[in-house]
Amino acid sequence: MSASMLMLVAAGCSVAPDVATPATIVAPAEPPAGANLAQYFEYYDKAQLSLSPQGKAYRGIRDGDYGRWDDVSDEAEVASHKLQQATAAAMRSSFDPAALSADDALSFELFGAQAERAERLFPFRSHGYLFDQMNGAQSQLPAFLINIHRVSNVAEVEAYIERIRGIGPLLDTLTAQSAERAAAGIQPPKWVYAYVISDIENIRKPGNAVIEDFTAKVDKLDIAATEKARLGGSASAAWAGSAGPAYDRLLDEMKRQQASAPTQDGIWRLPDGNAYYEALLANYTTTDMTAAQIHDLGLSEVARIHGEMKAIMAKVGFKGTLPQFFDHLRTSPQYYYTSREAYLAEVDAKTKAMEARLPAFFNTLPKAPLVVKAVEAFREKSAGKAFYSSPSPDGSRPGTYYVNLYDLKDMPKTELEALAYHEGVPGHHLQRAVQTELSGLPPFRRFGGFTAYTEGWGLYSEELARDMGFYTDPYSDFGRLGMELWRAARLVVDTGIHDKRWSREQAIAYLKANTPNPDGDIEKGIERYIVYPGQATAYLIGKLKIMELRSRAQAKLGGRYDIRAFHDVVLKSGPVPLNILEQQVDAWIAAQGG
Repeated sequence: MSASMLMLVAAGCSVAPDVATPATIVAPAEPPAGANLAQYFEYYDKAQLSLSPQGKAYRGIRDGDYGRWDDVSDEAEVASHKLQQATAAAMRSSFDPAALSADDALSFELFGAQAERAERLFPFRSHGYLFDQMNGAQSQLPAFLINIHRVSNVAEVEAYIERIRGIGPLLDTLTAQSAERAAAGIQPPKWVYAYVISDIENIRKPGNAVIEDFTAKVDKLDIAATEKARLGGSASAAWAGSAGPAYDRLLDEMKRQQASAPTQDGIWRLPDGNAYYEALLANYTTTDMTAAQIHDLGLSEVARIHGEMKAIMAKVGFKGTLPQFFDHLRTSPQYYYTSREAYLAEVDAKTKAMEARLPAFFNTLPKAPLVVKAVEAFREKSAGKAFYSSPSPDGSRPGTYYVNLYDLKDMPKTELEALAYHEGVPGHHLQRAVQTELSGLPPFRRFGGFTAYTEGWGLYSEELARDMGFYTDPYSDFGRLGMELWRAARLVVDTGIHDKRWSREQAIAYLKANTPNPDGDIEKGIERYIVYPGQATAYLIGKLKIMELRSRAQAKLGGRYDIRAFHDVVLKSGPVPLNILEQQVDAWIAAQGG
């Protein structure tokens, strides 16, 4: 298939009526005859972006689509999938990987791997929950406006107003899709609805978070007060006339679904649920491990980490069993901050100390700055404990570590260091900012990813920080082990819930018996794994592979081993599946004479 035909797949995308979508999807010009693989991926990227105004905003692109939302119709998802699959098929027929440069051959292999995983998951595209406490649209739409939609002039303010107005038809479409899925037996467990309803009620309040954000952004512009007042009135009218009523209708639908929602927690209960879970595990871990193998790995890793924890427990002189020490950490006030300001100040101090240490362990460092923010009040009750958002490639948005301080009793002092190193540096911010800044790679490698690699790096960074001289307090080192234990236990409970048919209560009981985490943290974690099946298994599987490869390089290279060079090998190709990462590291070892 020619490149021009590929672009027409995107150009012919049909859209649902009355949904805020790109006005016209224009196919990029046909690439010249003899286009190389890099040019080929650039044309694919343009076609893909033409389908996603929100994708453009994440990249920092502010064009005629800046006021629009993505098309959420099934027709649009099918068109996007066809574009990817057609591109992969044409790539395979047009290029011989043996004749490509090493980097182009890797791009060829990675694009094909992504397409294969997407094809396996595509039959399950309607199995996801549109409204839940983790990634639900009820909170993600306001979060996008607040965190991604930048405003530097009146035109971009008008685009913000257009997006507020567009929330109405978009949310109505998603509400209808949610009702259709529920009728087909695809809806979250009953307890999820209380979180979703809480988010909706928060965003429906007068002077809600979106209007507050809009006002704050407009106030910073150097324009006349009368113009600010006009724009503010338009935003309020857009909310009152479109977004607000749509949230009212969503609230009614969520209450309707709540009344008859299922009580079982695992996705085994969904149509073809077992096949869906197998596809998710393959996607997130980039391995062919079965649920049973992942479960058993989790049990063995829990036992290993418990042994290391007992050594620290003896070091600090605690008299009692490991479960008693866990209970001591959960219930003793000295292990918790009493103010958000104190928590954030300590994160800032640890981050600055780590940034000063990075050059001794890394040749390649991010240019984008890192900022730390508390999760916004409107979604903090339902959001996860911590997460990271990548910087925009144009430098207009920094990398951001979001920490959830809704309940400080869920955020122990012992975990603060490991959590900051995972989400910030040398974890997600270093890896994902460097990835975004790899200008020589095709866009799908700069902006895409593989969960086992990305989250494996985050967890690897927690242990790397110990090698860099951090965790001088044994309780913080215990907290590091606690974070690793948490990821090991995830292997047990995720597969327990979705393969072995454990209930939410069974999974909570397992974590309470085997981890030191606070009760609220445990409950929120289990609730995350229930609505985000498979994702949590990627962390430890990825970390173990990176540690295995580092140990192999150290053993084979001896005195020639340089950890900074090893980190370059891992980081400078961008995210890759674990088997390809192993090939990359082995090739580097051989090139060094190992």
